[in-house]
Amino acid sequence: MKDFIKNISGLKKTGQYVREELEKIKILSAQPMVQRILDLKEPVSDLRRVEFSAFSQWGDDGIIQYLIHLLDIKEQSFIEFGVGNYLEANTRFLLMNNNWRGLILDGSQANMDFVINDSISWKYDLKAIPLFVTKSNINQAIKNAGFEGELGILHIDIDGNDYWIWDCIDVVNPQIVIMEYNSVFGNKGAISVPYADDFYVSYAHFSNLFFGASLKAMCHLADKKGYSFVGSNTNGNNAYFVRNDKMGTLSKLNPDETYVQCNFRQNRDESGKLTFTSDREAIFKAKDKEVVDVITGEKAPLSNYL
Repeated sequence: MKDFIKNISGLKKTGQYVREELEKIKILSAQPMVQRILDLKEPVSDLRRVEFSAFSQWGDDGIIQYLIHLLDIKEQSFIEFGVGNYLEANTRFLLMNNNWRGLILDGSQANMDFVINDSISWKYDLKAIPLFVTKSNINQAIKNAGFEGELGILHIDIDGNDYWIWDCIDVVNPQIVIMEYNSVFGNKGAISVPYADDFYVSYAHFSNLFFGASLKAMCHLADKKGYSFVGSNTNGNNAYFVRNDKMGTLSKLNPDETYVQCNFRQNRDESGKLTFTSDREAIFKAKDKEVVDVITGEKAPLSNYL
């Protein structure tokens, strides 16, 4: 038994070593793309032109690199919600390549334990906190972690109360905000799922598509909080907002003209299996679910906006 445990421990160490070596290769491979961004003579009109992925699931690593260099951000710190085990995340390249200071939160204790026990937690200034985020706990959690006032980037991706959580955050003042939006909610209305402390996407509707808020809702909130919409990623799930006093040469975009629709097929049937049909079609299974118009406060069936 001792030999077996020793062998398993050895395999874990070997696996971690291989992963860390692959991460070095990823960072090295991304350097020409970072340099291409640094060499740009004029601001791009579409953030999708600067995309690349090292650790981000989609092309967000490139967009983030472009914005932080264009805006010359002095407060090099970030907060990201809903990161899983952080092996694939939009701020990991920022942490490892640019040496930013960061706070990550996830509702899974196991995910945060993985990060805490990983070498990334001592190689970099990274705090990992297990927390099921609600309006009542998020500001104090951020403050307790040592983050307050000016912040470089805030990224919220919790597949649920995203709109309401950004709305209530007041302990930090981020220069860039990245918000996941629900593309299949369409672009007709400024709508969000109603707030609930215990919102969980798989319980809200079996399709796993009833979550978050529309792009128009996020843009409405951005206007209210003093931010401008500057673009989305190619995959149509992350929207980028820059604080108005930091816009510089960036242009504020109109969501009616720049809405990006996703082509995901992540929806599930009632048994929990992937259907591999278009999310744009599958969302009609949730058409009777009630959403909130964030401008008027009125509630109505989702079908009114599809």
